[in-house]
Amino acid sequence: MAVIRPFAGIRPCQEKADKIAALPYDVYNRQEAKKVVEQNPESFLKIDRAETQFEDSVGTYENKVYKRAHDTLWEMVEKGDFVREAKPCYYIYELTMDGRVQTGIAACASIDDYLSGTIKKHENTRAEKEADRICHVDTCNAQTGPIFLAYRAHSVIREIVNGKKQEMPLYDFVSEDGIRHRVFVIEDEGQIKTIRETFEKIGEIYIADGHHRAASAVKVGLKRRESHPDFTREEEFNYFLSVLFPDEELMIMDYNRVVKDLNGLSASDFLGKVKDIFDVEKLDSQEKPKEKGQVSMYLDGNWYLLTIKEEDKSNDPVEGLDVSLLQKLLLQPVLGIENPKTDERIDFVGGIRGLGELEKRVSTDCAVAFAMYPTSIGELFGVADAGKLMPPKSTWFEPKLRSGLFIHEI
Repeated sequence: MAVIRPFAGIRPCQEKADKIAALPYDVYNRQEAKKVVEQNPESFLKIDRAETQFEDSVGTYENKVYKRAHDTLWEMVEKGDFVREAKPCYYIYELTMDGRVQTGIAACASIDDYLSGTIKKHENTRAEKEADRICHVDTCNAQTGPIFLAYRAHSVIREIVNGKKQEMPLYDFVSEDGIRHRVFVIEDEGQIKTIRETFEKIGEIYIADGHHRAASAVKVGLKRRESHPDFTREEEFNYFLSVLFPDEELMIMDYNRVVKDLNGLSASDFLGKVKDIFDVEKLDSQEKPKEKGQVSMYLDGNWYLLTIKEEDKSNDPVEGLDVSLLQKLLLQPVLGIENPKTDERIDFVGGIRGLGELEKRVSTDCAVAFAMYPTSIGELFGVADAGKLMPPKSTWFEPKLRSGLFIHEI
């Protein structure tokens, strides 16, 4: 059973929510983050990426950077930019993008469920990326960026959420990227009890996005347990900030590949090898693949539709993914991409950027681009249920959850 419990959140005062709420820390490089903070001095990025408050000569991971994040956060709480909830609550977080609505519940998940596998992973994490957020969470004494979790939809939770959304929201604003954000507070004790008990019955919870944030929060919790050997598992450091979404409302976008050279082949020779591996159709214009088992390729100014042959498909939850098959059939044997995680000849482009970005990359710094059919949420669940890991850059979720709307003090 999964323990998904309410928490007394620290959240922006109503009049500043739209200014404070910021995209996740890891979607920006340092200069991009600094520009955002310069343009909006109240952006939560000045806490999530506190190096934006220093000269570029100061290292991103220096101790004084984390200390500044801590001081900035608690100074803002002190002066009333943030308010502290009077009692533990659940929060409804609704995001609307291009008319599509997805609604999650902001809550705290158990580090024990993460460690036991009740909260399931589908990606590996890297120690150096964890280290940054470990220092940030530990120094700030707070979790500032929610982990994006998914669960199999349940009618009881759906009914409570839909009913609450008929009321006046706590926040309602449109961010600079056109996403509408609405937040509601669930403080009724009966509804809180029902939601908690329903999550216990659902059982499996899945990390959709935020594997590094989750791993970092768990490691901070374990560190605090060592410092408090008499811990009871009720302390806040035993839980991490999350927003949980039902699978029926989630959309995964394509995560596309661009390769910088053709591994010594001419465009015509490479196309010949592609035709040996796939069923190939030349397209009149740019076109996304329409179903699983198809890949659109942009090469030498032309688009092609590649269809994976039946004999090459697999029922294995990982080997059967389109991204796995492209790697196995073409990227590794023909283009020499042995490890897409480390090879500098391959790059990845989120589907939010469109096919035009792939054409742009091929016209500037790459030789070929591959537009993928999106991995489904069912495939993600299947990989996690099998205890396996997805290849790197298999999923791209939109819209992104804003940081700073909910803070969990530990």
